[in-house]
Amino acid sequence: MLRSFLIYLSQAGWAQRMVTSWSFAWNVASRFIAGESTAEAIGVVRQLNEKGINATLDHLGEHTSTAEEAAQSTEEILAILDAIEEAGVRAGISIKLTQIGMGLDSTICRENLRRILERAKEYKNFVRIDIEDTPYTDMTIAAYYEMLEAGISPKNVGMAVQSYLYRAEADTRKMLEDGTRFRLIKGAYKEPPDKAYPKKADVDANFDLLTKILMDAALEQGSPKVSKDGRIPPIPAIATQDDKRVEFAKQYAQKIELAKEAFEFQMLHGIRRDLQEQLSAEGYQVRIYVPFGSQWYPYFMRRLAERPANLWFFMSNFFKR
Repeated sequence: MLRSFLIYLSQAGWAQRMVTSWSFAWNVASRFIAGESTAEAIGVVRQLNEKGINATLDHLGEHTSTAEEAAQSTEEILAILDAIEEAGVRAGISIKLTQIGMGLDSTICRENLRRILERAKEYKNFVRIDIEDTPYTDMTIAAYYEMLEAGISPKNVGMAVQSYLYRAEADTRKMLEDGTRFRLIKGAYKEPPDKAYPKKADVDANFDLLTKILMDAALEQGSPKVSKDGRIPPIPAIATQDDKRVEFAKQYAQKIELAKEAFEFQMLHGIRRDLQEQLSAEGYQVRIYVPFGSQWYPYFMRRLAERPANLWFFMSNFFKR
C-alpha cells in the first residue's frame, strides 16, 4: 500500500511542486542524485573509476510534452556523450524514450534515438534504453528493433527487462537471439495484477530465473566481456542491491563457469556503497547507475518506494527542519 502511494506521488504534479519547494528535500535527494550538471556527474564518475567501478550516466527526465522539449533533451544527451568522450571516463549512458518524444510522435522519438545511437557508435560507446511502465513496453521494443535494422550494433545499444512483468521471460529469450545486452531489474512502477507479479517472492523468483537465462546466453555466445575502456557492458547486467539476488548470481556464474568479466552487477548511486566496493574488490565487474539533472523528483520518489530505509531517512530529515 505504501509503495503504491509513493509511486502515485512520483507522478503527481501537485506533490512534485510541494516536495521540490522544501529546501531540505534536495539535501536528502542528493544522496541518490549526482548533482544537476554534467560536470558534477562526470566528477562522480571519476571517483567511481578510481575505485575500479564503471558507470552509466542518466540525465533525468521523462514524458516530455512537446517536440521542442524532446529535441532539447536529445541535444542534452548528445552533449553528455561528448563530455564522456572528452573526459575519457569509463561510462556509457542510459535513456528513457519518453524523454525524447515517445508518447508524442513515434517518428520524432525514433529520429532522436537514431541521432543518439549514431553518436554513441562514433565514440564506440553504449546506450542503455530503459524500460518504463507497460503502456510503453511494446513501443520501446519496436524502436529498439528499428535501430538494429538501421545498422546499429547490439554492442552500442541495449535494453532493460523488469522481473515483475509476466512477459519478461518471453521478451528476454526473444531479444537474446539478436545478441541483446540486458540490464535486469525488478521494476519500479505501479502495474496492474494482470501485467505484473503482485508478490515480492514471485518477483524475486523470476529475477533469479532471468539471471540464469542471461548467464546461459552469455556462455553460449562466447562470454563477451566488458570492454577494456569500461564502456561496452557484457550481455548480463544484474541490477540489484538485494544480497540474496547477488549471491544467487555469484553462485550460478561459478556453477556454469562464466568468467567474472562476462557479467556485471549494476547498482544505484548512493545505495549500498559497501556492497559495491566489496564486489569490486572480489574481482566482479560493477557499474553504477548515476542519475543527475534538475528533473530529479520522479526518480527520487521511486527510490523512496523501493526501500523503507530510504523513506525513513527522508522523514527523519523532514522532522529536523
